[in-house]
Amino acid sequence: MSDASQLENRTSSRKVSALSGLWPFLKVYQGLLLGSLVSLMFTAGVSLSLPLAVRRVVDGFGTGELPILNQYFGAALGLAALLAVGTGLRYYMVTRLGERVVADIRKVLFERVIAMSPAFYERIMSGEVLSRLTTDTTLIQSIIGSSVSIALRNALMLFGGLILLAMTSAKLTGLVLLLVPAVVVPIIVLGRRLRRLSRENQDWIAASSGNASEALGAAQTVQAFTHEGRSTEAFNEVTEKSFDVAMIRILTRAAMTVIIIALVFSGIVGVLWIGALDVREGSMSVGELVQFVIYSVLVAGAVGALSEIWGELQRAAGATERLMELMQTVDTVLDPEAPKALPTPVKGAVSFDAVRFHYPSRPNQSALDGISLTVEPGETIALVGPSGAGKSTIIQMLMRFYDPQEGAIRLDGIDLRDLSREDVRGSMALVPQDPVIFATTARENIRFGRPSASDAEITEAAEAAAAHEFIDALPEGYDTQLGERGVMLSGGQKQRIAIARAILRDAPVLLLDEATSALDAESERAVQKAVERLSQGRTTLVVAHRLATVRKADRIVVFEHGHIVATGTHAELVAEGGLYARLARLQFTDGFSEDAV
Repeated sequence: MSDASQLENRTSSRKVSALSGLWPFLKVYQGLLLGSLVSLMFTAGVSLSLPLAVRRVVDGFGTGELPILNQYFGAALGLAALLAVGTGLRYYMVTRLGERVVADIRKVLFERVIAMSPAFYERIMSGEVLSRLTTDTTLIQSIIGSSVSIALRNALMLFGGLILLAMTSAKLTGLVLLLVPAVVVPIIVLGRRLRRLSRENQDWIAASSGNASEALGAAQTVQAFTHEGRSTEAFNEVTEKSFDVAMIRILTRAAMTVIIIALVFSGIVGVLWIGALDVREGSMSVGELVQFVIYSVLVAGAVGALSEIWGELQRAAGATERLMELMQTVDTVLDPEAPKALPTPVKGAVSFDAVRFHYPSRPNQSALDGISLTVEPGETIALVGPSGAGKSTIIQMLMRFYDPQEGAIRLDGIDLRDLSREDVRGSMALVPQDPVIFATTARENIRFGRPSASDAEITEAAEAAAAHEFIDALPEGYDTQLGERGVMLSGGQKQRIAIARAILRDAPVLLLDEATSALDAESERAVQKAVERLSQGRTTLVVAHRLATVRKADRIVVFEHGHIVATGTHAELVAEGGLYARLARLQFTDGFSEDAV
């Protein structure tokens, strides 16, 4: 099923109560929250007092007494000044609260997703996670820093205005209240539709972001296969769907606003007509009618604002729910409540005991099927075999990116599931098949292996990885920005940066997953010597297709279809025949490339 179909089939019954998920972040700033509420109530109270002052001014004209008139005008100006100060204070405190809470949410959310195991990213695209980190949190910032404040203020204006309307004229207020059911029904009916559309709109925005992220991350591949048109078409399709849903949401909200405002103001005009008749008959003063008019406008404005903000609350509820989904996602790989401690120093003994494992996305296909393997401290083990045989899975399991469904993996005799992930991974240095280069300098890319390393140690690691020469030739040497994903470097240069990073880490267990696959013969020979030196006294697991790079390994373990089919030295396995001998014959005798295996 396509992403578009999956989004269209999602359930969407969401409630504004989802906003309660923000409370843990809000309650940390109770002082700021209380100050915002006090300033909000103060400005609402001052606003409700202004019509009283206007009434006094209007009725004061009839008295003709200048001192009284001056007093009323002075009081009105004083209230306006208080309103200005209170509004400014409310804006500052509420906006600061919104920015602070959203910053906290982003930090917590990033801390959560950056530590999630790879199984999590089999189910969700990184672009969608980024959409939730940016678009959804921006919506929440708007709600906390503006909409909620406006909603509360207008709620106070509505209820306070109704009370003061009743005090001004119970008869006219009773007529106004007859309009309430006509206003509430559209809010409830159309509000439900808005809630569903808001959630769907946010889902499509996330899908659009994920689609763009994937295509841009593989821009060269897209261009190489002349798929620009198809990628653009796919992006346009998702974007247009998002636009279509947004248009329905906007039209629904616009219709709700039109209906409510039309009903409210039509009713108020009718009520005021009756009030004008009362003034003519002398049962009301002109000032009282003006006061009633102003309160009516305030109440009508509050109702209209609340109807608009309701749609914003619906969208924020959907955004909050999506963020809470991420925060509440249970990782498949967790630290134990009371982690055991590794011995100091870590010896590097590794063992796999009857390990069975399948990837979550392929539950019916075993990646490892009953694997048992023991690696002694300081031993160099090569893992070879056809693609998809399970070699790289061994590396991922050892890094505890995944836990086995059956069996156990141990480091120095301790089950990895009894250790914290930080301790496990801190004992290992990894050179992946596809090295990751960050958009920073060459120096910082290598220092990623050990942040406390000195510049001299970084240079030494680069020399050991045969990377110093090409780094030194860059425009600014080690301080050259390498661009996003190392766009300035060749594949072999990226791999040597990754090897230097692993050398700098200086961990007791070294994991090399096709570490020399992208190197030319001269660089490979230099790196191979560096790896041999680095392997001294360290447990080393080398995944390789090029058998020439593993001939000196203490043992070679041959994998096929998730099973270990042979173990021995290069000479023993060649003499034994079987899969390894066939692979060796292809590479060393017939001149086939590694891609042939």
